[in-house]
Amino acid sequence: MQDSPRHFAKWAALAADEDHPEADLTEETFRAHIANGDERLTALWSRTLTAWDFADAPQWAPNAPPRTEERRTTVYDRLRLGPDVRKALDAAVPVSRVPGATVIAREFTPWYTQEQMAARSFYWTAYEDKLRAKGWPDAAIASLDEASRSVVERLTDPEQPARRQAKGLVVGYVQSGKTANFTGVAAKAIDAGYRLVIVLGGTLNLLRAQTQRRLDMELIGQENILRGADPADPDSLVGVDYVDEDADWPHFVRHGGRPSTLGAFDIERLTTRDNDYKSLAQGIRALEFEKREPTLPLNDPRNLHHAAARVMVVKKNKSVLTKLVKDLKQIHGLLGELPVLIIDDESDQASVNTSNPKRWEQGCTERTAINALISQLLTLLPRAQYVGYTATPFANVFIDPSDAQDIFPTDFLISLPRPAGYMGVQDFHDLDSPLEAGERTYANSQELAHVRGIHDDEDDRLQQAMDAFVLSGALKLYRADHGVPEEPFRHHTMLVHESVRINDHAELALRINTMWHEAGYASLAGRSRLAELFADDFAPVSAARADGLPTPSSFEELTPYISYARQLIGRGGRPVIVVNGDSDKYFEQLDLDFDRTPHVWKILVGGTKLSRGFTVEGLTITYYRRTTQQADTLMQMGRWFGFRPGYRDLVRLYIGRAETYGRGQTADLYEAFEAICRDEEEFRGQLARYAELVDGKPQLIPAQVPPLVSQHLPWLRPAARNKMYNAELVEIRSPGVWVEPTAYPTDPADLRHNTETWLPILEMLDPDPAVFVHLTDDDRGTYTRYPAKTAVVSHSQLLETLTTLTWARRDLFHPHLRYLADASDAGCATDDWLVIAPQTSGPTSVAAAILNSQPLTLVQRRRNAHGVFNRISGLAHRQSAERIVGLLPLTDDDPFATQFHQRRRGVVLLYAIADAEPGASTRFANNGRIDPAKVAIAASLIPAADPTTKPVPFVRFRAIDVSRVGSPIVDALTGG
Repeated sequence: MQDSPRHFAKWAALAADEDHPEADLTEETFRAHIANGDERLTALWSRTLTAWDFADAPQWAPNAPPRTEERRTTVYDRLRLGPDVRKALDAAVPVSRVPGATVIAREFTPWYTQEQMAARSFYWTAYEDKLRAKGWPDAAIASLDEASRSVVERLTDPEQPARRQAKGLVVGYVQSGKTANFTGVAAKAIDAGYRLVIVLGGTLNLLRAQTQRRLDMELIGQENILRGADPADPDSLVGVDYVDEDADWPHFVRHGGRPSTLGAFDIERLTTRDNDYKSLAQGIRALEFEKREPTLPLNDPRNLHHAAARVMVVKKNKSVLTKLVKDLKQIHGLLGELPVLIIDDESDQASVNTSNPKRWEQGCTERTAINALISQLLTLLPRAQYVGYTATPFANVFIDPSDAQDIFPTDFLISLPRPAGYMGVQDFHDLDSPLEAGERTYANSQELAHVRGIHDDEDDRLQQAMDAFVLSGALKLYRADHGVPEEPFRHHTMLVHESVRINDHAELALRINTMWHEAGYASLAGRSRLAELFADDFAPVSAARADGLPTPSSFEELTPYISYARQLIGRGGRPVIVVNGDSDKYFEQLDLDFDRTPHVWKILVGGTKLSRGFTVEGLTITYYRRTTQQADTLMQMGRWFGFRPGYRDLVRLYIGRAETYGRGQTADLYEAFEAICRDEEEFRGQLARYAELVDGKPQLIPAQVPPLVSQHLPWLRPAARNKMYNAELVEIRSPGVWVEPTAYPTDPADLRHNTETWLPILEMLDPDPAVFVHLTDDDRGTYTRYPAKTAVVSHSQLLETLTTLTWARRDLFHPHLRYLADASDAGCATDDWLVIAPQTSGPTSVAAAILNSQPLTLVQRRRNAHGVFNRISGLAHRQSAERIVGLLPLTDDDPFATQFHQRRRGVVLLYAIADAEPGASTRFANNGRIDPAKVAIAASLIPAADPTTKPVPFVRFRAIDVSRVGSPIVDALTGG
């Protein structure tokens, strides 16, 4: 019955008749067992119902989407269950609301069917059982099953005779379980027939070893590690890792025997926890001897499913990968038959080609070291599939899609759902909260609950952060002593990240060490300080957010645990560890291996090495002041993101709100992370926009529409400059900011075309001028006045005009035009526009009719060396416009601005520009008329502004496909 829901009563009657003739298997008995909390029965039905809830387009539920009430109702209807049983099951196993993965992909030939998965699932089943033993809920396992399947089914069928490579990108969240996903992908791919898995894991052996151990523990398993060695015989364990060294060895996956003796196949490791890749030696060549049918290729199913798989986890290191490429080049014939899966963890780090295309020799692509080596691997392994994993995909989507030897995800882009229990950016920010500041509490405000500033009235809060570290450690010990599982409390850490410079780290570590020894945690003053912090901060936050976890009712109840926490942190005489080395040897000396060390309770001080890929286990308190101007780099430094079971309410982020960067500029880092969050959501929203199938087919494929990447803060680029050579600016959203295109054509035919395009609006101008007023800022009552001809035009008419114009540099204005095209609240929020054409009456001013328009004053502007005007609008003309759109308050001193003001109205300042040479206006005007081929009609625009909301400007980029230069990948106005 597990494959699909069937008539429950009939199934139960048959089971009772054949196997349990004395048992009462009626529907009422079943309901009673579920309602009374029968754990085994509930667990079985939880697993079964969840599998049906998540099933992808099953034949038995063609019109019921997964993870919906409709799907669950379909299941119950097929089971023929009554309302009472349905109610009991819904209470015991609610429908999971976990969203599915978002997928943009090419059409593909289905090969990874349900029948295939059921027939070959040895390693996936073992992995699934391991996750269940770790306490993963059924919905989380089903979600992982679904997401990993969506990757594997888009790889090439390993049995397929024709060679084909697929390339994809999987986007997760920082420290959100991407390793679990690619372990699931590896398990399913190996089951399906992939016989070499290469995992590119980290740039340090510490990071590589973390990944190796994870795969060994949860996928490869004890029997494959031992390879027949007797765990009780020390002599047979020479060269075997984990057995006598790793406290978690008993928890490594057990298959119940060598898989090859159980009807499956073995996995051979070509790397170990302590040893990176050294030499293939006989490893891959041995595959030749595993062919049951020597005359058939290895990928033939008669050979493939009897051959052992090989797994290697290698550093993204030039010498290591060069050695691997060199060895592969010595193997002939076999590589063309070998199904290979390359998993690139943190694929935007080192893997992306950062050489400047402008410096390449014509027709020759120059690659950076790691990118070149990955490209060589893909060339040597024609059946290799490449899957990149990252939480910061911006650099990956800027790769040129037409470079067939690069790693642009031409076949699929998959955005993983935000997992349950994960603390991400949204859990530290009140994004778009409707609550006023005075209405926010610890219960309804993420910022109030978890975020603290760096400075208070007297000094910085580093001492308070350290006190919070001691206090939160004591609260963890208290909870472990009051029935909360203690495994999540095994490690307890604080991260201090201020600078990238090593000398700064040493100085800061010395300061923290001194503060620790002078903190007086055993003294009356120290205890009073902790008691105050508990009463003012931790107690009220936990009362609002502990969600039933035990919390002491008073500080005195916590006192015994504070002493123990202090001992654990100060163990070994050093509460502080500096983490900033560049070598594996350095990290080996730190004793900072969270896998091997039973309890790491330390304050970590460092920079870059404490960011990407390095999981700081048990991180509870963060003190962060480091600036960077790359969004992906900043996001990867958010080590406070992750899973915090049992202590989510204790997490605190001390973050700088005015940190110096560049030449005397300051950045609000909290605001920066919020901007990144918006960038990230925009990116995921773009994926979701194109993910829905139309008539069963994808709307677009990744190579056609590289998803747009946003930039909400002008100083915070999506990625480093050397990762954005293929980035094309496609949109600039600028609410409350002037949009002033300056690149107008010089060709007479283009100038005439533009003037004719503006003519309908010029003819609408009121001949009776309005008089606008510019007030000075000196409070002296001085002002200037200027007359202007005006007209109100609809948004559609202005947009049609702007779209029809010819531009000398289309790329400079088109990103603004995409924004202006969207009149909704999410766009420029403008219904109509007041056109203001300022008129002058000085002795040198010249007014002339253009085509059949009424006379307009000609203004002079100078073009720069590139043919672009330095400016268009007069600064004195802008103030009234800003009042009309709502950016400045209205005033009785500027009555026409008040008269024209209207909600959702923008302003266009319109000028007829003659060349800036002296006397040009007079020369161009002839008998009160001017040749339209000798004048540029130019405009500055400011959309409507809502003074009650904070404007959120941003820019967006996309990847350039050099094979389609001049052809937009997405139409900038229609969005595709």
